[in-house]
Amino acid sequence: MNGRKNIAIVGGGLVGCLMGLYLARRGNKISIFERRPDPRIHAVDAGRSINLALSNRGIKSLEEVGLGNIVRETAIPMNGRMVHDLAGNLTFLPYGKQGQFINSISRGDLNKTLVWAAEKEGIEFFFDHRCIRTDLASSSLSFQTDTITTDQQFDAIVGADGAFSNVRMAMQLTDRFNYEQHYIEHGYKEFHIPAGTSKVLERNALHIWPRESFMLIALPNPDGSFTGTLFFPFEGASSFKSLADPVNFESFFRKSFPDVGDLITDLQEQLKMNPVSSLITIRCFPWSMHNTLLLGDASHAIVPFYGQGMNAGFEDCRILNGLLNKHNDDWGLAIAEFQLFRKPDTDAISHLAMDNFIEMRDLVADKDFQLRKKIESKIHSLYPDQWVPLYSMVTFHEDIRYSEAYRVGQKQKKIMDEVMKIPDIATTWQLLDLQTVLRQIKED
Repeated sequence: MNGRKNIAIVGGGLVGCLMGLYLARRGNKISIFERRPDPRIHAVDAGRSINLALSNRGIKSLEEVGLGNIVRETAIPMNGRMVHDLAGNLTFLPYGKQGQFINSISRGDLNKTLVWAAEKEGIEFFFDHRCIRTDLASSSLSFQTDTITTDQQFDAIVGADGAFSNVRMAMQLTDRFNYEQHYIEHGYKEFHIPAGTSKVLERNALHIWPRESFMLIALPNPDGSFTGTLFFPFEGASSFKSLADPVNFESFFRKSFPDVGDLITDLQEQLKMNPVSSLITIRCFPWSMHNTLLLGDASHAIVPFYGQGMNAGFEDCRILNGLLNKHNDDWGLAIAEFQLFRKPDTDAISHLAMDNFIEMRDLVADKDFQLRKKIESKIHSLYPDQWVPLYSMVTFHEDIRYSEAYRVGQKQKKIMDEVMKIPDIATTWQLLDLQTVLRQIKED
């Protein structure tokens, strides 16, 4: 299917809008359907949007559509993790070399920017349109509004409608479609930490309060405030269920996070108002049937602990656009290659996201873990082309596939496990024979 196409994108969130921009610039007629109201008019519900971490993969995609500089204007650089222990002591763990950082951005503001850009490109938006049926064979969709139900047919459909995708549901009802989903035992609740807390919370850092079975993180906002997110078990001795009473929860919160609890003056009110949300991982395949394609969370939803969900979705858009260039806008050839190429990478970042949850929750406050990171940082500084830490590969090297980063990261882990077993490593690590360590990474 070549030439100008009439394409429907179901889902007007971040990935849907970006894919729309790419496809519109290829000369296609794009219509974006979104079940929610226009985000430029109606604010996102409080407590339902984890702050986003924009890294190199996402920035590269935004730059390709001319939005890189616009987004940077409101982004806040975060140079590393600031770890808070129970006594209020701080430990700073840089994300990479000097000058390397990730960006804290507002999901709502980024969505508005993408909607404005898409409209300028001639894309037509249909807000308050809930997709209720997808006919894969005819590439037709049914939408429900407050008053009517409409049916429309298209040349192609892109399902960018999130983890609970209606478009994907149509694929799930077909033969030989593989699908799995997994909820982790933790949910999350957000808290607004007001501005004026710079003496406690460094602005250019991602703050983390690791407490083994649970954790709190906080990301900076442009107005000087922070968005805090508590990741906490749904059930158990210390859980959302056992601490359902706001008074008991506040007492627990202030005891667990003493240096931030006093900063939130309306803690009980936020406990009552902000919902508890779940975290899901979704894997499926194939991502395309007939002329319908799944993108972003609709095909590979992941937990947020590597900060790569949005970045992976944006990378989807960039890679697909590159394949459309390669195949001269032959939709069938491009999406067939896209799903086979991309699937190993999204599986890899899914694994890495869960691994990073354990790291953030259980390990970042551990002295051995901090030493391990120091040793890796030294190796990288002396031999930057031969040893790139896993986090740097994922976050700062957009030319390295997620699957390759995962493969190399597993090899590095085995090597570092052995290094950390060396007697008195805490006092002798600066004397390590790093050439021997590097030889191991080259071995198969």
